[in-house]
Amino acid sequence: MLDAAHYAALGLSSIHEKVLAGQRLSFDDGLALFSCPDITAVGALALHVRRRLHGDAAFYVVNRQINYTNVCVNGCTFCAFRRDEDSEPGAFRLSKEDILERLRAARQGSLHLDELHIVGGCHPKLRLGWFEDVLRTVREVYPDLPLKAFTPVEIEHFARLEGISSLEVLQRLKAVGLVMMPGGGAEIFDEELRPQICPHKADAKAWLRISGEAHGLGIKTNCTMLYGHLENHAQRVDHLCRLREQQDKSGGFTCFIPLPFLTENSRLKLPEDRLGPQRGLDQLRTVAVSRLMLDNIPHLKAYWIMMGPKLAQTALWYGADDLDGTIVEERIGHMAGAESAQGLTIPELEDMIRQSGFRPVRRNAVFETMLPDAPGESRHAEARS
Repeated sequence: MLDAAHYAALGLSSIHEKVLAGQRLSFDDGLALFSCPDITAVGALALHVRRRLHGDAAFYVVNRQINYTNVCVNGCTFCAFRRDEDSEPGAFRLSKEDILERLRAARQGSLHLDELHIVGGCHPKLRLGWFEDVLRTVREVYPDLPLKAFTPVEIEHFARLEGISSLEVLQRLKAVGLVMMPGGGAEIFDEELRPQICPHKADAKAWLRISGEAHGLGIKTNCTMLYGHLENHAQRVDHLCRLREQQDKSGGFTCFIPLPFLTENSRLKLPEDRLGPQRGLDQLRTVAVSRLMLDNIPHLKAYWIMMGPKLAQTALWYGADDLDGTIVEERIGHMAGAESAQGLTIPELEDMIRQSGFRPVRRNAVFETMLPDAPGESRHAEARS
């Protein structure tokens, strides 16, 4: 599988040697991996790293995702989720009671949630105090439920609305229960491309700075890359290198999620050469290259909502070690054209993992391994971050 002569024939001898020795790959190495004609050779290297980090474990979480609004001031050209105003067809904004009702419904019966994931658009009228009230109330009602919420883009938006620093926003949210942040809004960091797809969104410098501020407060975060639109391979590798550099500085990224651009309902139209069945291979290659480049970020997610369950299963052999979770309701990817189910059950997730040849491991929001449920409780066994 990792035959040195085969990698030499592909021009990847030095990369092969670095991977086996556990050494860091360079920007040029990343480009070479994207250009390699043998995707299985790239995948085998990523699988080697994945097994070194996690063995045969494949993680999932019992979670409930809540998108609180799709009204957003950022006006990103690629986004099929957003609406500009509350009155626009398809726009929605949940009340606090709406959020609590969805959470109560998800916790009915014996199912014990290990993560509440809250994320949404940057609404011009929802102030920070409203979100503090939501998190405070959830923590009072469900004190054992880890709260994962708000991307760096949302944090910057709150800071602008309130006229305070992003650090103060993070401090206030931590005080009412925030323990983890999702990694959305990173998109592509390249300064020339970013204005074409998300001109009003927090730029790369702000996104990375806010992530570092969260890490400094002890708030773990995820990180992402939106790919498969107007970017080239060099811009993808640059994005990965910037994430790796930030992780060297602040150390709080727990999981990287490569997000394939969904074209069906997007306002951003792509050239024909970016469409078609080759997109599946590109997704697997991107997962593999990401695993190889991000040597200091422990986990890599194959987000089944965006990739689809079958390709996400395959991605476990290309470097991914996590599938996300039960989710229950997701709007961002589905409004963009995702055809996957809204949610999966624990048996479905575990069967997906076993059928792929891996061992299912249940985790919580911060990647602590969870023991099987006892009546009315769920406990963690060990940290995995």
